[in-house]
Amino acid sequence: MRTTGTSTVPGVRLANPGPGLVTLDPVHTALLRGLDELLTGLAAQLAAPEVLGPPLLAVDGLAKLDYFRNFPHLGVSAARFTTDAHAGLAAGDTPGAQAVEPTGHLLPSATCYGLLLSLEGQDVGEGVRLSAAGRCFRNETHYDGLRRLWGFHMREVLYLGTHQGATTHLEHGAAFITATAEHLGLDLTRAAADDPFYDKGGSRAKLMRLDPVKHEFSAPDGTAIASVNRHRNFFGERLGIRAGQNGAAHSACVAFGLERWVHAMILAHGSAEAALDRLDTVRAEAALDRLDTVRAEAALGHLDTVRA
Repeated sequence: MRTTGTSTVPGVRLANPGPGLVTLDPVHTALLRGLDELLTGLAAQLAAPEVLGPPLLAVDGLAKLDYFRNFPHLGVSAARFTTDAHAGLAAGDTPGAQAVEPTGHLLPSATCYGLLLSLEGQDVGEGVRLSAAGRCFRNETHYDGLRRLWGFHMREVLYLGTHQGATTHLEHGAAFITATAEHLGLDLTRAAADDPFYDKGGSRAKLMRLDPVKHEFSAPDGTAIASVNRHRNFFGERLGIRAGQNGAAHSACVAFGLERWVHAMILAHGSAEAALDRLDTVRAEAALDRLDTVRAEAALGHLDTVRA
């Protein structure tokens, strides 16, 4: 067991910088990194290569996706200091609103947006999968510990291709979330969510009420820590992404809010130290399972050689 009292760096207390902002201590950091490594198991199962998305998203691109019609309250704009303000800032002036100008970009509020915009105008054939983790930012009406942050880490495994491919992707994702949560000792509840990517008053939103496109997996206190999202062919149509002869690509993503997984683990096990112990046990068991698989495959390969 880990010793208690490791929630701070020796001799230093890591205070949170402000509302919605947090500095994770070594134990919480190890827990977040370890969980992310475990959750990449879905990408491994689906052969989704790891990529890095862009740190900023163009306003023009997001507008094509109805982002500002649906989520104007979430957007965090990237600004730069004006040339006229440089001298005053160098002299020690406190920057005000007049000292900045827009850049035409936003900080990402979800990892998948940058990946989708990067595929604009392309043909993905029978389908493509990508896995990425990134810092995301959202303006919220309130902030609440690790449950609701201004800036947080999100891992997503994205699929673009055929309708059936998107369905299969989400089936694998949901099964992975459920199995992983069980191994970690997390009791999650699955429920349909009501935040479509597209116009809430349009025909697509009406269809969503009959056939939900997003399901969330929540901890006992209601914190949604993962979701499976079916976009139908919305992004394919808006961004001109095709799936060969199948027309506009269908897309789907499986998303994990990493700080929320940390919160859920602490909620389930009582402390960050105990949660990290449980995670280490699960990761060790997973490593043994992989070793057994490698040995079995090697034995079968040797048998095939002997038979030949």
